[in-house]
Amino acid sequence: MTPTLQGIAIAFVILSVVFFVLQKIWPSVKGQKTLRRGFLTDVLYWGFTPLVTRVITPVAVGIALIPIAIANGIELKDLKTLAEGRGELAAQPLWMQAIQIFVIGDFIGYWQHRWFHGGWRWNFHAIHHSSEELDWLSSVRLHPVNDIIARIVQAVPIVAMGYNVGAVALFTVFTTIYAITLHANLNWTYGPFRYVIASPAFHRWHHTSEAEGQDKNFAGFFPIWDLIFGTFYMPKGRQPEEFGTADPVPKGIIGQLIYPFRRRRSEVS
Repeated sequence: MTPTLQGIAIAFVILSVVFFVLQKIWPSVKGQKTLRRGFLTDVLYWGFTPLVTRVITPVAVGIALIPIAIANGIELKDLKTLAEGRGELAAQPLWMQAIQIFVIGDFIGYWQHRWFHGGWRWNFHAIHHSSEELDWLSSVRLHPVNDIIARIVQAVPIVAMGYNVGAVALFTVFTTIYAITLHANLNWTYGPFRYVIASPAFHRWHHTSEAEGQDKNFAGFFPIWDLIFGTFYMPKGRQPEEFGTADPVPKGIIGQLIYPFRRRRSEVS
């Protein structure tokens, strides 16, 4: 479904009210203002990400799937049928495929997230980490190249395995809202479930600029990946307070969109 300006505006108003209340009752960083540093930039991303980034990304993913279509004897005009799945995996009930895709996608997401924290990829991912005061709206601060590559890395293996990616629709709204919640200025840790489900406190440690939290908590939903691979960090009784990145990321959206390319040229020259 293609987003509309009206839908984007309505969602913004509803989420603003909901998270204003939640962040006042259970703040991670007490006293943080709603109109905090970077607020305007993130408002612009709220419109830019669904209207531009999420329109370009499916096209890029479709191009990336062409080799798989050719390998399966599917004509390019019928590329859509590739996403409908093949074989025994696609024969499963859609809800069962959705659960499997969710787990597999989160595992792949963990590794592609770690990958983005190094080399030239970081220049793009640093944009997402540049918010110096983190809240729910910071979740949409994302460079298009970051989004495109991340979704290709996750989609191609799942389609290649034969899953019906239509099953992803069963989780779309949930995963979108959950990603927003993870960035919120909330002190939620989920108590005994802290090792089972990613919480706002878990993900906010990933965004901290404090040395103790660097390159930690890469999982999007299941912290088990961080526990297994040694990147879990969530000290009890403490919340991160400093955010952002040491990189010279511009404050405005235009500068941020250009920044990785200028940074890359300066590294090569």
